[in-house]
Amino acid sequence: MDRVLVAYGSKYGATAEIARRIGEVLERAGLAVDVKPADQVSDLAPYGAVVLGSAVYAGQWRKEAAQLLEAQEEALAARDVWLFSSGPTGEGDPEEILKGWSFPEQLQPALVRINPHEVTVFSGEMDMQKLNFGEKLIIKAIKAPTGDFRDWDSIKAWAESIAAAVQGG
Repeated sequence: MDRVLVAYGSKYGATAEIARRIGEVLERAGLAVDVKPADQVSDLAPYGAVVLGSAVYAGQWRKEAAQLLEAQEEALAARDVWLFSSGPTGEGDPEEILKGWSFPEQLQPALVRINPHEVTVFSGEMDMQKLNFGEKLIIKAIKAPTGDFRDWDSIKAWAESIAAAVQGG
């Protein structure tokens, strides 16, 4: 089965854009791909491989992505799986920005049982115009960098490595 699901949890759309880009790269490599919000996924049977990602807020995945990971843990463990988080803003390596954080602690037990091929973190986007009043206050208070810090070349290279693995390369 070379059908791939790219599922995501996204609040303001930046992580959804990353998921769509991953899907485009996989399709260009000749794979059949579905890109869906995590809360629209109920059955993994059609898929031989799954890429699941989520925006990160305060060290946590979006609820819909975490629920898919936990609810489909057994099915995911039987497939080729890659996981990504999106969120840190600022220049530099995302894991360095996050001081070594790479995956939500509360989801670590599921991560171990699923045993994905790779878990990675991509820098995200912080668009102040999309934030609500409370979020804007927090961002200003902690002086978080704003703007689009997504590294599209890195995302493309990661997706190409997934395509190669799925195709047996």
